[in-house]
Amino acid sequence: MDLSSLLFSFNGRINRGKWWLALLIYVVFWIAVSIVGYIVMSIAGMLGMVVFVVAGIAAIVSGIAVGVKRLHDRNKSGWWLAVFYVVPSLLSVVGMYSGSEAISMLLSLIGFAISVWMIVELGCLRGTVGPNEYGPDPLESDVTMSARSV
Repeated sequence: MDLSSLLFSFNGRINRGKWWLALLIYVVFWIAVSIVGYIVMSIAGMLGMVVFVVAGIAAIVSGIAVGVKRLHDRNKSGWWLAVFYVVPSLLSVVGMYSGSEAISMLLSLIGFAISVWMIVELGCLRGTVGPNEYGPDPLESDVTMSARSV
């Protein structure tokens, strides 16, 4: 799987290692975008904001694609990303406007628990062994490729 397929294709499955690799790429990407964006903002003002917006859109699309493929490896629908990405944010907003620190704290804890669940689900648990409805086992493909190169 090439880098563009890893980051922007919504088809197939990826294993935990490729998911963590994508996260590392995002960290390096955002460090570079931050440096370039702030330099451009200091020179050309609003053009720097355009850099951040374009980079943000690319990162959101890519993050969804990588998450969907990882969920496919776990034999789950990509729609689970709505739970992992949207629900913690909604809980945080509801907590902010609840008017109660206790409710806000409770909703924040629930959102945090969902985020931890996402990291465990996507980054720690092995995918379905063998093929599933989303494609072949990516670990079997990696083993086959390694055996051919030897």
